[in-house]
Amino acid sequence: MQLIKASRDDLLKPLQVVSGIVERRNTMPILANVLVRKEAGRVSFTATDLEIQIQTAADFGTGNDSAATTVNARKLVDILRALPEADVALGLSGKKLAVQSGKSKFSLQTLAAEEYPTIAQASFSADFTLPAAQLKYLLGMVHFAMAAQDIRYYLNGMLLVLDGRTVRAVATDGHRLALAEVERDGATATPVEAIIPRKTVLELLRLLPDNEDPVRVQLAANQIKLGFGSIELVSKLVEGKFPDYGRVIPVGNGKIFDVGREALIGSLYRAAILTTDKFKGVRWVLGAGALKISANNADQEEAQEELEVDYSGDGVDIGFNVTYLLDVLGNLKCENVRFALGDALGSALISVPESDKFKYVVMPMRI
Repeated sequence: MQLIKASRDDLLKPLQVVSGIVERRNTMPILANVLVRKEAGRVSFTATDLEIQIQTAADFGTGNDSAATTVNARKLVDILRALPEADVALGLSGKKLAVQSGKSKFSLQTLAAEEYPTIAQASFSADFTLPAAQLKYLLGMVHFAMAAQDIRYYLNGMLLVLDGRTVRAVATDGHRLALAEVERDGATATPVEAIIPRKTVLELLRLLPDNEDPVRVQLAANQIKLGFGSIELVSKLVEGKFPDYGRVIPVGNGKIFDVGREALIGSLYRAAILTTDKFKGVRWVLGAGALKISANNADQEEAQEELEVDYSGDGVDIGFNVTYLLDVLGNLKCENVRFALGDALGSALISVPESDKFKYVVMPMRI
């Protein structure tokens, strides 16, 4: 029975949307598969790892009958990528999925669609929309500050906050914190908070388009659902209490100066060459009219950089992890970046001049 006939690229597109969450190693063999369900001309593709579920659909089914099966996602995607650009037909032959394009034929093992686990959807209590570009901006401005495999599991994700008309994203790994916010139409009567898992945030960054199309976001106590275009993503939320991010943001740092973002990135990249893999520290010495950046390593090699800055206050000698600085500077798009420093032991606040919608806090390190 033929299920699908489409061009290779048209068939690859929905498969690549859903297959990103499929893990190479699974406790359940069926989780390596993608669920393919055809109802007349409409074909849906679903993948899950039991924490996240992604579904999308396309109109290239053949015939008016209904059928469903599951097949190894990576094998099917790899086969399609390796085929030349041409029409591809997918069909069921017993317990095998037949893939044919020209004179190339493949037969893949399937597992029953009835055995495929899907995430049961919760009862959603919050429902709002944001333009795709705005949501992608929020995620892009904070995702690099998320923890990875931290025993404090609530740090392995991003906090999403609805507060009146404000939608805020916050991420921290305990050494740095990133906060970004946008305004939306409509307002929430009471604040709503949800911790979105790291993997879900990274998948959304991959899938969200850079346009003004609406993204519908629905929140429950333990689940988030997002719909945009033909894609529906459902994810469990991280349980736990996110740190009080408001207390982390310094308010009394008086040593404030602006510096060109591109020039600072260049200086930091060059200085970072002479740091070690384990110790990525760079030293900053701020004085009247100048910011001096230096780094050294165990081989007694040294790098020195100097940038002109419009600053005339008291000096400070402070150290930072250069990776934490480059992460934020690489994500910002502004021409100049504002730094507010305190003393050598206090955290630094990085922001965008003339805007209070983004804040980045980084802890100092001993040099």
